[in-house]
Amino acid sequence: MPGQPIIAPSQAERVDQSQRMAADGVSFAIHEWKGSGPPQLHVHHEDDEAWHVLEGGLRFRFADQTLDVNAGSTVFVPAGVAHTYVSLPDARYLVVLTPRLRELIAELSSAADRSGDDEIYRRHRSELLE
Repeated sequence: MPGQPIIAPSQAERVDQSQRMAADGVSFAIHEWKGSGPPQLHVHHEDDEAWHVLEGGLRFRFADQTLDVNAGSTVFVPAGVAHTYVSLPDARYLVVLTPRLRELIAELSSAADRSGDDEIYRRHRSELLE
């Protein structure tokens, strides 16, 4: 039996203002986040990723450029493109990612130390470049 649609209330409609939108499906997940990505330039060899900035801005760094994007902007990074990003003050954004990338982030978040990050990335068909 298929799952049910998820309708996320607007931030103004939420009872708990700290609650963030999150939905995980079979082929992709969408999550409302704050904060920065990993500081190192990295690449996902088989997974696309996208961000839609709701408030504030994000600073993306690619192999050959740095780009600031503001609220209302969407950034799509195809598989194979090296990237990282930092959150500018008061940024709030949606990230669209595959289940494999969601698992990568969960594993990195639960790691006690950073010495095994290279192997964690490899297991998820990704690679740290710095």
